[in-house]
Amino acid sequence: MKTQQRKNKERGSAVLELALSIVLLLTVMTGIMEFGRMFYQAAEVANAARAGVQWAVVNPGSPNNLTAMKTAATNDAVNITGLTATATEFCECDDGTTVDCTSGTCATGSVRTYVKVVATAPYATMGTYWWMPSSITVGSRAVIRVD
Repeated sequence: MKTQQRKNKERGSAVLELALSIVLLLTVMTGIMEFGRMFYQAAEVANAARAGVQWAVVNPGSPNNLTAMKTAATNDAVNITGLTATATEFCECDDGTTVDCTSGTCATGSVRTYVKVVATAPYATMGTYWWMPSSITVGSRAVIRVD
């Protein structure tokens, strides 16, 4: 009689262990999926920013066309909804000091022109989790010298 009671208790503890293990396993798997999706989106946003500055390299006759760089960045990220891109131009001297691009002069060296594209996109999780915010902004920037 006592062995039957012991077997029933062992069965109950095995079911409890299985339930706890499944919950832990599902939490880990969900975390892996969410972080994988987030890193994929971060890579796509970074590629979009690079596509924006690459437009300036491919079209050397008009590197200041900031609207076209912005369009190139947003067109690159077709899989990402809500991506926004901004393109700016700035100039620096050889020593790193910032100067005006139209009338700036450098004490030593020459004025170098750069373009920068900043791309951002909202990332929404598949659900609400206690360990992860439900909304994150993923962003990247790319800078290249054009002159």
